[in-house]
Amino acid sequence: MKKATQVIHTGIEPEKHTGASSVPIFMGSTFHQTDIDEIPAYEYSRSGNPTREALETALAKLEGGTRAFALASGMAAMTTAMALFGAGDHVIASRDIYGGTYRLLSKVWTQFGVETTFVDTTDLEAIKEAGQPNTKGLILESPSNPTLAITDIKGAVAIAKENNWLTLIDNTFMTPYLQQPLELGVDVVVHSATKFLGGHSDLVAGAVVVKDKNLGKKLSFYQNAFGAILSPHDSWLLIRGLKTLAVRMEASQKSAEIIASYLAKQKGIEKVYYPGLVSHKGYDLQLQQAEGAGAVLSFDLGNREKVKKFLQKTKLPLVAVSLGGVESILSYPTTMSHGAMEPEERLIRGIGPGLIRLSVGLEDPDDLIDDLHQALEDL
Repeated sequence: MKKATQVIHTGIEPEKHTGASSVPIFMGSTFHQTDIDEIPAYEYSRSGNPTREALETALAKLEGGTRAFALASGMAAMTTAMALFGAGDHVIASRDIYGGTYRLLSKVWTQFGVETTFVDTTDLEAIKEAGQPNTKGLILESPSNPTLAITDIKGAVAIAKENNWLTLIDNTFMTPYLQQPLELGVDVVVHSATKFLGGHSDLVAGAVVVKDKNLGKKLSFYQNAFGAILSPHDSWLLIRGLKTLAVRMEASQKSAEIIASYLAKQKGIEKVYYPGLVSHKGYDLQLQQAEGAGAVLSFDLGNREKVKKFLQKTKLPLVAVSLGGVESILSYPTTMSHGAMEPEERLIRGIGPGLIRLSVGLEDPDDLIDDLHQALEDL
């Protein structure tokens, strides 16, 4: 089936007992056991819940994996995936990465004896040079957040396989509709399902997907041990969100292309970051490994004062943390997504005081451009 069909017909519908078009929300915390000598399919909702299982089945199928795990947030998903590494291990991670992941790797996981070297993963030689005898993993984000840098996923995976490293990738910006890292050889795919997978800014969720069954067994154990599972109600919301993923991504991506082209022509903007622009360093590579450039872009106004004026003048987009909703969202990485990162580290990664990130929603692109235009005129 084509992806647009897959997001609707994921194999979990109609519901097997009643034929319902929507998976029921099983709110039970515990389940009756008829025989104490047999472990039932469901015993306690932390270990397994029918609604969450339906969601995980759908996510695994969409991402091309064998197992998926629905968790309480994107950071819960990344934390669970990081449990694959232990004391004495070293991992390599993309330099330009989500601030919450940077915080986890640099300030939390170090307490458990896991060290991280951050490198520019768009440079494959830099990945090779960062390897150490105790390196066990490579953590990627492509496109990266917030400067939309593109890593050669196949090339990075080849280096990892040669050295017997596990590869993890944050696929939040692309979703399985536009990019399927497991097919490119990645071992573990992580999502903040709060974003495009949910799509309506009404839930917080995370997901981890793998193809290897042994990895699946390990992650199943960690999901249950950590207990940061997604609730039945939020699992149902995410199932509902997945059904419109194709049409939402197509529409938002098309609008993002139009808006990025408009912004690239404006004199008051120093730089536009969007892999759908021919001028973007990763343009050709993105076309090779994904089905488009996505619906997120960033642009630099030069300084904080201009950013503040601009955000006060815009009327349509939310000015908020997060992305991937039906409404467009403007974010200021310096104090929002990357607020946990030290100022000097942000500057090294190209996250200056004038940088704004725009997640393009489902509004008419002409209306969005008109709004952006009037805000830019006043700078």
